[in-house]
Amino acid sequence: MMLRPVRLTRRHLLAGFGATAVAGPAAPIHARSQDPQRLAIDAMPAPLSLGPDHHETTVWSLRTGGSSQIPRFRQGESVDAVVTNGLTTPLVLNWRGPDGAAAIEPLTARSSISPGRTDRYAFPLRQAGTFMCDARLLGDGMTRPSPAQALIVEEREPIEADRDEVMLIEDWRLDAEGRPVAPGPTENEKKIGPPLYLVNGKPSLDLNLHVNERLRLRVINACQRNAIALAIQNLDVRIMAIDSQPAEPFLARNGRLVLAPGTRIDAIIDATLPAGTASAITLHDGGGNPRQIALLKVSDRPARSAPLPTPTALPSANLPAQLDLRNALRTDMPLISPAGTSSWDRPALFSTRRAPAFRIKRGRTAVLALKNTTTTPRVFHLHGHHARLLDRLDDGWKPFWLDTVLVDAGQTQRIAFVADIAGAWLIETMAVEWSAPRQVGWFAVE
Repeated sequence: MMLRPVRLTRRHLLAGFGATAVAGPAAPIHARSQDPQRLAIDAMPAPLSLGPDHHETTVWSLRTGGSSQIPRFRQGESVDAVVTNGLTTPLVLNWRGPDGAAAIEPLTARSSISPGRTDRYAFPLRQAGTFMCDARLLGDGMTRPSPAQALIVEEREPIEADRDEVMLIEDWRLDAEGRPVAPGPTENEKKIGPPLYLVNGKPSLDLNLHVNERLRLRVINACQRNAIALAIQNLDVRIMAIDSQPAEPFLARNGRLVLAPGTRIDAIIDATLPAGTASAITLHDGGGNPRQIALLKVSDRPARSAPLPTPTALPSANLPAQLDLRNALRTDMPLISPAGTSSWDRPALFSTRRAPAFRIKRGRTAVLALKNTTTTPRVFHLHGHHARLLDRLDDGWKPFWLDTVLVDAGQTQRIAFVADIAGAWLIETMAVEWSAPRQVGWFAVE
């Protein structure tokens, strides 16, 4: 079957992100006890195959429970995490997704773990969704780069889907000697090769589906710097959740998903193609040719005689239906420090002794104007909360929640959220380029 190619420039990629709303065997789902669930995370050197010749090299990996499988929990459970640092450098885990879990906040609640030491903490899983953690917060310019780790929290009541699969996409760069390079400022940027992409640690992913089978696909942009777009050919792609929170379901325009670094999207795909055909999934990063990274193959044995009905919205557990914009605390948030100020700093130098970006009373709505005055797109990540992306006229919001926002060069995006959990919360920003430093700040909910 011939598939029509799709080409996306960087401008198209970024425009798609801002306009999204307007436009292996699955793990078994079973009942779990209400006792805290133990999650062992070991940071250690591990082999990884990279490059066109699949050269095996060593990276700093995160392993859960002594295996490479993705851990799965159930909404409402509590996790007892035990993090062991088997690396030669300090480590701090950076979580994406959990709301209101002040105990896991990197740098504010959890200091870095020294080599050979262990940290232990518990946190509740208030909402279902697709989560991610990584060890990259202190990783700029380090000896070796580090992959990310997905974590799945299933709904209390399983949704109607036959398969539940994760597609975790990462970018890697090699130096002239073929060694993987960590992102961040470097003196030898010109000697670093083009990005290499892996899906679940491999060059590509093939999924075999039956006719009319329903797939829940959890896509994670675990790239260290790159924003990406995925084009899923010839199938309807219905977006159900973004950044670990339910969205009002909508069809992705032209089967395209646009993800900033750290963004997670849950989509429903019904295998409605004829038996024996396939749907290619291509990756676009705004430069170079698109790459096919996955293939959805439809077999000749039907799962059912007709597709399932259109899925209903996922249940929302902890977010308000309305935001009080009239009485909101409004803060300008330049994504790069203006001359003579110090709003942002490198993670290794972070301290809550530095003044926060803003202070807000618990329960009040915050509106942040994320201003990118540079010539490069930038990413903003909000810790511990999810926000609405406001319309340009500030008179409404998009029908989804985000914790990660991509702001194009020279643009301003406004987000709003309810600061409902007291604590010291991190914010992050970085440019979408390999040599850009990661920077952090914080805000206080009192």
